[in-house]
Amino acid sequence: MNVENTPFLSIVIPAHNEEHRLPPTLEKIDQYLRSRSLSAEVIVVENGSADRTAAVTEHYSETHPYVKLLVVKTRGKGLAVKAGMLLAQGEYRFMCDADLSMPIDELDKFIAPNMQSYDVILGSREAQGARRVDEPEYRHIMGRVLNTIVKLMAVNQFEDTQCGFKLFSRKAAEDLFRIQRMNGIGFDVELVFLAVKRGYKIYEMPITWYFDADSRMKLFQDTLHILQEIWEIRRNWQQGVYDAPTS
Repeated sequence: MNVENTPFLSIVIPAHNEEHRLPPTLEKIDQYLRSRSLSAEVIVVENGSADRTAAVTEHYSETHPYVKLLVVKTRGKGLAVKAGMLLAQGEYRFMCDADLSMPIDELDKFIAPNMQSYDVILGSREAQGARRVDEPEYRHIMGRVLNTIVKLMAVNQFEDTQCGFKLFSRKAAEDLFRIQRMNGIGFDVELVFLAVKRGYKIYEMPITWYFDADSRMKLFQDTLHILQEIWEIRRNWQQGVYDAPTS
């Protein structure tokens, strides 16, 4: 694996209390990058953890210098991903959940030469050809309800805006994350909403996704938060908030 000042790929991992799941995830990513000789960096964004997430990342980076630790003390996945994406230097920037519920080998599909004309590629658990493994039926139903809400209120072109695996070109990442404002779970909807409004070329990539019983998503509470944040997104767009640069 090559590490350069401007790597081909940046992998951004938001991490809140991930001291146990993070080490095997980093090892799988390392094996993937080495097997493909990709120039890459991995940015772990520690986000208000009460465990040893930062320490295990620093320990791993001692022998894997392409792994970097960024500490964002204020809680919020949207805030953490934004900070990581704006620090990243890669020509392509991949948002990746710490549980690696999508096998990292699936990344091959995102960075394939025939995909490089797209600005944003959304990992999708619902697009034709996707596979969901070991997911309880009630979780799938709730996910479909949430997606219906997103379609009715924000963006109706896509089957899965909430998947934690997304790829952005350098240009799209630097533009979209510069103006992104949602700190909570609604940041996924905000990014897709803005990408559509700003005319980026978007592809919904079917993936294989494995249910993790340790999922941090709280279905009812998070659905209410998304409803609130979708309202804020629509209000921000109507008021021209996204036209102004954020600090």
